[in-house]
Amino acid sequence: MRVGQNPAKSIESVPQPQKVTIAVVSYIPFLSGYYAQALDVLKACLESLWAHTAEPHDLLVFDNASCPEVRTYLQEAHQQGRIQYLVLSQHNVGKGGAWNFIFQAAPGAFIAYADSDILFRLGWLESSLAILQAFPQAGMVTGRPMRTPEKFYNQTLDWARQAGDVQVENGSFIPWEVYREHVLSLGTGEEQARQWYDSRSDWRLTRQGVSAMIGAAHFQFTARKAALAQFLPFKMDRPMGQVRSLDEQMNAAGYLRLATLEPLVKHMGNQLEPGVGPQTTSARRPARLLDLPFIKKALLRLYDTIFRLYHSP
Repeated sequence: MRVGQNPAKSIESVPQPQKVTIAVVSYIPFLSGYYAQALDVLKACLESLWAHTAEPHDLLVFDNASCPEVRTYLQEAHQQGRIQYLVLSQHNVGKGGAWNFIFQAAPGAFIAYADSDILFRLGWLESSLAILQAFPQAGMVTGRPMRTPEKFYNQTLDWARQAGDVQVENGSFIPWEVYREHVLSLGTGEEQARQWYDSRSDWRLTRQGVSAMIGAAHFQFTARKAALAQFLPFKMDRPMGQVRSLDEQMNAAGYLRLATLEPLVKHMGNQLEPGVGPQTTSARRPARLLDLPFIKKALLRLYDTIFRLYHSP
């Protein structure tokens, strides 16, 4: 039996979602070892997003069973109204599981996805949306130029060569420092990065006065929700390592994989650079014997083995 009328009936309107949902996935199981600075990196990611995103949007954070300290931080940000949608998963369902939820639940017509170790720079979202507008066939747009294997963008190149209203240019358009910043953040050595840079080239497309580089990446991209929905559900039985399936499926379906001309997002990795966000003690420590490359590599391999024993299903 109901007594009285539900007060909600007197509410004549409710807030409508923004056309863009920015989605971030976090996974920080503890704050030591590889993850010692991960919470600081997450804070730097979200602070840069809040500071450098002028386009109206809603923020959705999907947390993949992080430790209590991370969840407390996210809950406080949600209570402050800085996060519009906060999902706290009881288990780590992997990036594929998080994508399955986000790409269906996000209320916006556009989804701007990012891993939790991405630093945003002013204009990143506006530039990505401009490319999506100028290239309706675009499936995903990453906020920095990069050089990816041709097997992930050959359909983009084929389309551009056949389109009558697209200018196609090939050359070295990405400055060395821009290329180096990203490749070194992935753990590649300086010598290898330079070798790759000198042996590869870039493709630049221009349509309706808007230019974009060919190439995109799953760590950060903006896409139409309707396009992403075609690839659901993602069947990934490991937390990481299978996310290339989105790149492959996008390309196979004929969607363009593009990027902005300028580096408007940055991959931070698991450590903060000096001057970016809160600096931990470990970031400022002097060189030690444990930091010698051959010792560090062996210990990190041991750490990875132990982590897998305890945290793999």
